[in-house]
Amino acid sequence: MRRSNLPAELNRFVGRTTEQAALTALLDASRLVTVVGVGGVGKTRLALRTAAGVQKRYSDGVRLAELAPLRDPELIEYALVEALDLTDHTPRPPREVLVEHLAERRTLLVVDGFEHLVEDCAPLVRELLEHAPGLTVLAIGRRPLRVAGEAVFPLAPLGEEDAMTLLAERAAEAGAPSLPAPGAEPGAGVETGSGGGAGAFRGVPTLTGAPVHPGTAAARSGVPGGPVAGPSRAGGRDAVRELCRRLDGIPLALELAAGRLPLLSVEQMLYRLDDRFRLLTDGARGALPRHQTLRTAIGWSHELCTPEERLLWARLSVFPGPFDLEAVEYVCGGPELPPERILELLGGLLAQSLLTREDTPAGPAYRMLDTVSAYGAEWLAALDDTERMRRRHRDWYMGLATWCELEWFSPRQPEVAALTEAALPHLRAALELCLELPEDAHLAQHLAGTLWFAWVGCGRLSEGRHWLDRALALESGHEEARLKALWVLGYVTVLQGDGTAAVAALHECGERARSSRNALAEAYATHRMGCLALLTDDIPRAEELIGRALESYRELGELNSNVLMAQIELAMARAFRGDQEGAGALSREVREVCEERGELWARAYALYVLGYLAWTRGAYGEARELLTECVSINDSFRDLVGLVLAIELLALVTVSEGDAEEAAVLQGAAVPVWDTVGVRLFGSEAFGVPRALCERQASEALGAEAYGAAFRAGQGLSPAEAVERALVAGRNPAVAVPAEESAPRPFRTAGTAAVPGTRKPAGSPTGKGGEAAG
Repeated sequence: MRRSNLPAELNRFVGRTTEQAALTALLDASRLVTVVGVGGVGKTRLALRTAAGVQKRYSDGVRLAELAPLRDPELIEYALVEALDLTDHTPRPPREVLVEHLAERRTLLVVDGFEHLVEDCAPLVRELLEHAPGLTVLAIGRRPLRVAGEAVFPLAPLGEEDAMTLLAERAAEAGAPSLPAPGAEPGAGVETGSGGGAGAFRGVPTLTGAPVHPGTAAARSGVPGGPVAGPSRAGGRDAVRELCRRLDGIPLALELAAGRLPLLSVEQMLYRLDDRFRLLTDGARGALPRHQTLRTAIGWSHELCTPEERLLWARLSVFPGPFDLEAVEYVCGGPELPPERILELLGGLLAQSLLTREDTPAGPAYRMLDTVSAYGAEWLAALDDTERMRRRHRDWYMGLATWCELEWFSPRQPEVAALTEAALPHLRAALELCLELPEDAHLAQHLAGTLWFAWVGCGRLSEGRHWLDRALALESGHEEARLKALWVLGYVTVLQGDGTAAVAALHECGERARSSRNALAEAYATHRMGCLALLTDDIPRAEELIGRALESYRELGELNSNVLMAQIELAMARAFRGDQEGAGALSREVREVCEERGELWARAYALYVLGYLAWTRGAYGEARELLTECVSINDSFRDLVGLVLAIELLALVTVSEGDAEEAAVLQGAAVPVWDTVGVRLFGSEAFGVPRALCERQASEALGAEAYGAAFRAGQGLSPAEAVERALVAGRNPAVAVPAEESAPRPFRTAGTAAVPGTRKPAGSPTGKGGEAAG
């Protein structure tokens, strides 16, 4: 896990030296500090810069949790789990996971945008602070949390000089003529540079030199198409100072104004801005409240937009997080906004600082600030178009989820994982909308089931169960959607170790599938019951059920990652009863199919079984090579189940190679990972054999005291350090252990996948939709 998930600054931080020093000092004195102030005053920017400056004080890192996109209070805990980069496969409530994780750590948790969820957020923050003495919380919002011990840090707008500097710098980034710097001689200005922040983004069109649309303020002011050159264009020092004063030194208002300076002079902006202020203050200059100043500045920016830009602004308000061009073209496009115009219009909003652009693992994305989005949402409501746009937003992300499920069984698995991560705020919003509308209950069940690969494959079992439980609590009247949600819930609960819930869901799925003659859903239910049998050491029943499911898959023409996992799980069962040849044949077949299809996740489990088989033959070098690749793949997908099983087996290989101390370290490193997965080794005797054998051999070689010291050293490793240790684990060839001494028969571990999951497949080349058809 990275020690920090704070975003990089896109442009220079201006001013706030005194405030940053004061906030830093306050963090020394209080474990809960809340930065409060009006919207757009720069709370988040200051808090994040301060947090970055004090990172070294917190040995376990600084983590940012963004709550603004959330609407469901129940998701606060999941958002904090995500911010802390935790992957918990147990059925424990996320609050319990948070308390346990933070209890012994020294962490700074930055919580941004909580004000609309304050009634639920405050008790959670209080509980975490009470149980985690090393935790400090830096909260950011428009109101205090009102928790005992809270130190409130009110943030005022920028002072005159800082405000003028900010306006000049952002105007230069937007491509405007230079403005006078504070205290500069008349005619002097800030040199124009190629800024990288709000208002100037590489590869995105700006409004500089663009034609002026009829009816816009620029056209009414007599501004020809594009910026006017020369000193008179920029405005004098007094005019700049007056503009900053009229905008109350609020950074967001200043940045919005800077975005217009390529088209309007400072004097023109003042004239039109004063018009709006006079209306609001009834002529009493300076009487405008600061929150109203920002609203006026945003409204004024809205007025200066073209009709198409205003409409796009309103429609973009339905996106709760970063969005890409394709999503905007579908969701916001229509007769009034042709898709081919969207890119140009986005460029216009970017140039006016109404949007920002950021690079994500899933590609370039745009983001609208909450204050700006809220203004757009009001206009969308005034157009009586909110519900239609929310449905279009939901439809796009349901389509994306379906595409991701199908592409999971392809070389694009890593891309699917990145896309799912980036789309999570939107997928949550889509699920919420489906659950709000009784007539869309079947869509909630379908979407929650379709996202099985995100819940199981990308480390989100707990959140997946939250949505599946809520969806299945509704009666949809659509049997196919319910069946899919049921077997996915069964799958999730099997991996969580909740056998009772798993049996209930899978039994209902099987019964309803037989009644409705849905052979594919019945096969999935049978398969997952076989997984449960495997994890509870009922090997004969596991072989029977998984074998029956595989036969059904073949008859139905089903081939995807799920089917390959069934083969792996059958290979495990055979290995557990000593059929090494049968286990090897199944695993090699899976590896070949994965290589043909470019599938990685199921391949990792096949490598795990083949690594065990190589160990039984005494081919330790081959076993290590297979298992290190397995570790690497599982780590890239955040598949902790596969990862910890591979580390356990690598420890056995390591002690077999003669390095007992390193083996003990690896065994210790597996412990905290198991704590987030659930019951260690699933409480299974079969899965526990490699660990017991490794422990015995390593403790005999080292002695109890030295073994315990090495084990504890491994326990102290972070997950990232454990992975690194596993990938570069050294060998000590000085001590060779004959293969026959290290591989008792029958050895009861081959498996991994049995844990069938953590990363599940999707899609089927048959056209039946694979899991989607279940």
